[in-house]
Amino acid sequence: MKISLKPQHLKRYRQITSLMLRFGFSELVRSSGLEELLGEDLGKITQRAHPKPAEFARELEAMGPTFVKLGQVLSTRGDLIPVEYIKGLETLQDDVEAVEFEKIEEVIHEEFGQSIAKTFLTFEPTPLAAASLGQVHKATLPDGREVAVKVQRPGIRARLADDLDVLDEVASTLETLTQFAERYRFKGIVDEFRRTLMRELDYRTEAQNLSTLAENLQEFPQLFVPQPVEDFTTARVLAMDFVKGRKITELTDEDRERIDGPMLAETLQKAYMKQFCIDGFFHADPHPGNVMLMEDNRVALLDLGMVGRVSVEMRERFLRLLIALGEGRPEQASDLAVRIGHPGTDFNEREFRSRIKTLINAFQGAHMEQIQLGSVVMELARAAGDTGMRPPSELTMIGKALMNLDELGRSLAPGFDPYEAIRRSAIPLVLKMMRQNTSPAALLGRALEVNEFANQLPGRVNKILDRVAENQLEFRVRSFDEQELVQGFQKVANRIAHGLVVAALIVGAAMLMGIETKFKILGYPGFAILLFLAAVAGGLALVWDIMRHDRNMRRK
Repeated sequence: MKISLKPQHLKRYRQITSLMLRFGFSELVRSSGLEELLGEDLGKITQRAHPKPAEFARELEAMGPTFVKLGQVLSTRGDLIPVEYIKGLETLQDDVEAVEFEKIEEVIHEEFGQSIAKTFLTFEPTPLAAASLGQVHKATLPDGREVAVKVQRPGIRARLADDLDVLDEVASTLETLTQFAERYRFKGIVDEFRRTLMRELDYRTEAQNLSTLAENLQEFPQLFVPQPVEDFTTARVLAMDFVKGRKITELTDEDRERIDGPMLAETLQKAYMKQFCIDGFFHADPHPGNVMLMEDNRVALLDLGMVGRVSVEMRERFLRLLIALGEGRPEQASDLAVRIGHPGTDFNEREFRSRIKTLINAFQGAHMEQIQLGSVVMELARAAGDTGMRPPSELTMIGKALMNLDELGRSLAPGFDPYEAIRRSAIPLVLKMMRQNTSPAALLGRALEVNEFANQLPGRVNKILDRVAENQLEFRVRSFDEQELVQGFQKVANRIAHGLVVAALIVGAAMLMGIETKFKILGYPGFAILLFLAAVAGGLALVWDIMRHDRNMRRK
């Protein structure tokens, strides 16, 4: 089948196809026909080895801002990307080429209607950091307050829109022609990516995120969230508190001696668990560049362009899932994962449960402080994707955040045990959840649900009775393997029959004991003894069969 894509995007198609081939999706490319775009270069590309995680990140960075952001989004898709590549994509945050200062001046003038000199008291031309969508400069407001000013790259909106069209066309082609892309909903990934980028391009949304997070974390004085300056914030410019500090991952042994590292690590873990389980709103990208140790030994959380939201139903299940994973309970973890996810028509539940059991057993012998809990969650998401279940996006985003928290916690305190911190905070979190569930607003919501149920109940009952009367009522049941089920019933029936025969032999032997005969064994009636010995042999055979079967089941 021939592909139909826009010729003006040919260069981008070739880049994407080449990357997919080298990343290991050669079968996907061939099934969709995208390999036709490469022509004579196809042989050269397929002969090269799959790229290492760092190399994959560098190639995305070379393709421009859109693909840098795509890499950040892919790093939250544990069901699609292996854990080692997720860690490699962390390097996408650094070393992005800065925009010329003259272009930054133009953006400031367009947003505020006046020059930088009239808007700010001072404005340093050299950026503090350069990201894929914008860069940050240090400045001083007219009242003397030091701020960090985030300025969007000029022309970035048009460039992103063009690249998003390319990704949408490629995803649609792949999803139409390949089962793999359909299972993982490539088109849905691109659509979600588009919505995420559009939100990030409006810095007023990030300003609101900063304010919301600071309010939610008021009970943690050791944490600091820079606040936006409303009068100096627009869709393309964001002014916020200036933070002096250094990356937590760059701390030396001397730095750790002057701070209470274990306390800060546990506070950070508790704060994020509160975000996941109570607030339902969390900082989704706490990579080392976005979490800093300030001069006053507080921890600052920066860059809230990417945030996650957790539904009320998901919060409790996620906490229970973490506890089940840490306690080594594969059955409970599998049950919760199935309830959290969205099983497809081809979902292989038996294989999924087997993968979860193997995953949990793999770290049972290790000390919990050596286990990266975030990696375990991402591996769980990977197992779900491989077996036909789509994990919710918030689960993979939380897994990615936990991976970063594992690294940050051990940078603050090398012996830090993240799971133990989660276990200590579990009871307070559950109590807060219970208080939330019994709040006036929650009770009112339940009352409205009951009212809606009562109003709709008569109509639904009438529909059921009508279908019963017309013989149109159908039930859909997810059954077990019929052959295995029949074999199980047959084995049970055989054992029952065996037991009845043994019982009959014993009863017969007992009845014959009272009848005197010339044939005797050990002074007892011979036929009675023979029946008794036959009953003993049959009983031993039955016991042996049961023990052998149970032993084989334990081995399996």
